[in-house]
Amino acid sequence: MCGIVGLVSSSPANQQVYDALLLLQHRGQDSTGIATNEGSVFHVHKVKGQVREAYRTRDMRALLGNMGLGHVRYATKGTATNEQEAQPFYVNAPYGIVLVHNGNLTNTRELTKEMFEVDRRHLNTDSDTEILVNVLAHELQAQVRGSELDPDQVFDAITRLHERVEGSYAAIAMIAGHGLLAFRDPFGIRPLVLGRRTTGLVGDEWIVASESLVLESGGYEIVRDVAPGEAVFITKGGEMFSRLCSPNARLVPCSFEYVYLARPDSIMNGISVYDARLRLGNRLADTIAQYTPMGDIDVVMPIPDSSRPAAMQVAQKLGIEYREGFYKNRYVGRTFIMPGQAERKKSVKQKLNAMGSEFKGKNILIVDDSIVRGTTSKEIVQMAREAGANKVTFTSAAPPVRFPHVYGINMPSRHELVAHGRKIPDINRELGSDYLIYQEVADMQAAILEGSSVEALDMSCFTGDYVTGTVTEEYLSWVEKNQLS
Repeated sequence: MCGIVGLVSSSPANQQVYDALLLLQHRGQDSTGIATNEGSVFHVHKVKGQVREAYRTRDMRALLGNMGLGHVRYATKGTATNEQEAQPFYVNAPYGIVLVHNGNLTNTRELTKEMFEVDRRHLNTDSDTEILVNVLAHELQAQVRGSELDPDQVFDAITRLHERVEGSYAAIAMIAGHGLLAFRDPFGIRPLVLGRRTTGLVGDEWIVASESLVLESGGYEIVRDVAPGEAVFITKGGEMFSRLCSPNARLVPCSFEYVYLARPDSIMNGISVYDARLRLGNRLADTIAQYTPMGDIDVVMPIPDSSRPAAMQVAQKLGIEYREGFYKNRYVGRTFIMPGQAERKKSVKQKLNAMGSEFKGKNILIVDDSIVRGTTSKEIVQMAREAGANKVTFTSAAPPVRFPHVYGINMPSRHELVAHGRKIPDINRELGSDYLIYQEVADMQAAILEGSSVEALDMSCFTGDYVTGTVTEEYLSWVEKNQLS
């Protein structure tokens, strides 16, 4: 999970990209980078850490040009602490390309071998983004005819890229002196939204970003989502071209975007994240009513912030008082994307504080968006008891996460997942709660898709069914052996 943005503007891009990355900070905390294009020259600044601390005035002044892209990283491939693996990545031929990527390639072993033995290209890191930019460069080089670059050449290169690359990828690239390229994998697993702004000057201004809130904040009109398998090429003069570059493309977006990853004020694939979370709460309330005696619940509490919409609906539908019992320290990052179990456990009490007046002597129903490793959930149950709760019912707006997520979320090992190989009563004992209730898989799918034209979701971490059809048991075992420490 990362956040990406790219834009072609009639004014300097640096501040616009910076502002967009601030809005996407929730999608990655490990590192950040901005690149701008001035004529045929790229200006790049990338560094470990978060956006607000990463860019000084002198860095921003050096990012010249009206075309730019940016990235916030949450490491799922490579090493979180290696600054070399911060994005964007750069290759100098053809033309010069810088690229940012959100997703996870699942055939990196095969592509790495092809890079050395067939494409004769050198890789300097373990990042799959470096592989992706080199595949793009190689295929674009094969299309070069003379000194000019036309959109058809770009789209032919992306067609070949789709044939070679497996997994999830939403990517944005700048081609020096020519324009901005955005493309999305044939299943549309990771999000990418296209926007336009008319300034009254020369041509339109364009933006592509991971979430629609970036477009709305910048005063852009949301044109549409980049389609699965589609490539969009915007010239430096503001002309936009597009082509569907994969004949078998179909939209199967990641369900975890709606459960947890995206901000609630975003719309992805025509689905409001906030409305989806409200519907998840409605469905969860029905399951709670079925399995929990009503006398055992005095108040409903969310774990802020992403579970709040679901918790409000649970309370309303069950007719139980809604209370905010946990206070969130907003200066601590999201614990799910901390780079290790020890860091996550340490961070929970820094991030949340239980207010004793809301817990003492009460039977508490806690609503969280999901339970992944169980580290945070176990700590929260303990905090509620220490604050004086009589009984603790823990509920998840998502089903049990039983399988690795290989499409861009750091869930590489089955053994890290608290639900893997366990029945719900066993998980309940592990968390230390009195009752544990999960959303049903069918209810989650129905809640997210209700009222939309989207027909299916990638739910692989809940069901073990991998949408690309290329994820094998051997691959999962290899990922576990090579996961981040």
